[in-house]
Amino acid sequence: MTVTSLSLCGTGKQPAPLETSSEPELIMVHWHCFCSARHTAPVISRELAQRLAPHVAWKPANGDRFFIPRPEIADSVFTVSDMVVELIVAGGESRFHFNGTVEWALDSVESDGVVWLPREDQLREMLGEYFLSLDSSAGGFVVTVSGPGKAYHTSAELDAADAYARAALYLLEMEQPSMIR
Repeated sequence: MTVTSLSLCGTGKQPAPLETSSEPELIMVHWHCFCSARHTAPVISRELAQRLAPHVAWKPANGDRFFIPRPEIADSVFTVSDMVVELIVAGGESRFHFNGTVEWALDSVESDGVVWLPREDQLREMLGEYFLSLDSSAGGFVVTVSGPGKAYHTSAELDAADAYARAALYLLEMEQPSMIR
């Protein structure tokens, strides 16, 4: 049997088969990305996540995304969930399987060994009362936050989440850590 995980991030890039035997092909869709392209969900880039991580206390919750900065799996994005849902396609028919866990070579990892990929709404919440606006420009999205005596505008980012992350980093660099929770 060949078990294949399909990428759901829109690149169409296929990963290598996970295991092989002589049974008919079985396709399993896992609800996280296996591709090396930038993940298209509304989370910040890995580079910004790694810069932000030392400054932010993360309390993992269902729906949160993260990656594990190990070369062999660094391209995967994982989602915190109580339940794993797999789409099983066999013999031209499909079914959803609800599992408590998926067999995986990596059974667990310490929470300090992963990097949180905050969503746009989580980043906006971090900015709190310092947040002034999110604007669309020709080059992307710009976040404006209040600073000491003046407003600060991020550079234009293609993703709004990255603009929010840059605003949070700006505020952190101004040594105001009490505002970021």
